Amino acid sequence: MSVGKRIFLQREMPDPEIMAQFKEIPASNTADVMGRSCAMNPRIRLVSSPKAQMMVGPAYTVKCRAGDNLTLHAALNYCQEGDVLVVSNEEDNTRALMGEVMMAYLRYTKKIAGIILDGPIRDIDEIGKWDFPVYATGTTPGGPYKEGPGEINVPISCGGIMVYPGDIILADPDGIIAIPKHDAAQILEDAKKFKEADEKKLAAAKDGTANRAWVEKSLEEKGFEIIDDVYRP
Repeated sequence: MSVGKRIFLQREMPDPEIMAQFKEIPASNTADVMGRSCAMNPRIRLVSSPKAQMMVGPAYTVKCRAGDNLTLHAALNYCQEGDVLVVSNEEDNTRALMGEVMMAYLRYTKKIAGIILDGPIRDIDEIGKWDFPVYATGTTPGGPYKEGPGEINVPISCGGIMVYPGDIILADPDGIIAIPKHDAAQILEDAKKFKEADEKKLAAAKDGTANRAWVEKSLEEKGFEIIDDVYRP
């Protein structure tokens, strides 16, 4: 088996019923019950205009060489409807990995749920208007090479976090998180409870009944000094 030039056609997939329920929970709520350590770096941001706020789907991972999209082209042949393409690129920002032609194929022919690229795209004048979730680091007219190597459906690093094939990708206007498929049931249960509690806190913040006593307690415990005076050098 040629490590570095492997294309795995199969993935362990998440439970579709569990995955679908994450569409009802903000990414921030889910991230908070995962120790706040599951979010991709905000350099990867939403660059299109999807009407639906939430994007959810199983990760179809693509490991590209910096500035090279041969493996990404292979993924276009093999990915399935509803997948979220998650593309690593060695954090390169000098070359666009794809543009309107490739993106149109994914949107209209393959009907994937969306795409996340740890790198730039081009043709933003068109793609930026699309009702199709595209997350990228920015734009450049410079195009990619097509030489490889690369791999498909292996663990990758994207936006500073690990993503395994078949993990649940949850993205909204705040950004992107990856939910480990084997832990998804428990995370979903915890996230539902967190969302309910968060909604109560929001209501209290609006109607003047918010309890902020925990702040004073925390400051005291951590040794802060409250000084009723101005600072004098």
